[in-house]
Amino acid sequence: MKNDLELLGRQVGWEQRSYWRNPAAAGFSFVFPILIMVIFATTNGNGKIAELGNISYTQYYIPAIVAFGIMGVTFTNLAITVTFKREAGTLKRVRGAPLPSWIYLGGLIGNSIVVGILLTALVIAFGIIAYGVSIPGNIAALVVTLAVGAACFCAMGLAVTTVVPNADAAPAIVNLVFFPLLFISGTFFPISKGSVLTKIAGVFPVRHFITGTFAAFDPHAHSSLRGGDLLVMVGWGAVAMLVANRRFRWEASTT
Repeated sequence: MKNDLELLGRQVGWEQRSYWRNPAAAGFSFVFPILIMVIFATTNGNGKIAELGNISYTQYYIPAIVAFGIMGVTFTNLAITVTFKREAGTLKRVRGAPLPSWIYLGGLIGNSIVVGILLTALVIAFGIIAYGVSIPGNIAALVVTLAVGAACFCAMGLAVTTVVPNADAAPAIVNLVFFPLLFISGTFFPISKGSVLTKIAGVFPVRHFITGTFAAFDPHAHSSLRGGDLLVMVGWGAVAMLVANRRFRWEASTT
């Protein structure tokens, strides 16, 4: 067990070094969420959200962008990266190497989680310094929510690779699934609780990750840990892991 953990740690370290050797791609993962936050915060200025207790838009955007950033580096990046490695033959070679397959995948997942932690710290720090956003009222609740969300979307990232036919189709399919859910889930603007879109979004984990993260920042929240949101994410993550375990492909399709 100790040797496995040591090997996993080394693989995460190797993936981290590989990640930072491509500064353009790495920089985009950090700059894009900040850019989105600045655009929406500037657009709404000093506006208040009446249905959320007259909090400022920036107080809403920070947790939303934190969730968005984590979903991006876990679900989107992981799904596309794994698909590209599968189609390039990397995964097939790993299967024949002495390195255990689960260690290799664990390294990719661990790298995504490390990047997600750094991105979370950057977005929160930027929000506090630039916009005076309140510090999360319950750090423990925030950590639990982000951990469950990251695990859920890592599992979903692996699951979605089972329906991606090739590397060229990966960005299109992943983003086609991801971005519509982002918009109807209230990532970039609040949505009415009774709307049809809200009811549709409530079926999927994106909405629950955003509301769960927001609860830790909401100065009016009675509870910072939303059990219902966590259960939905756990459920989706479990189903995704089941799909990935049964249908994950290590070799490119021959059709």
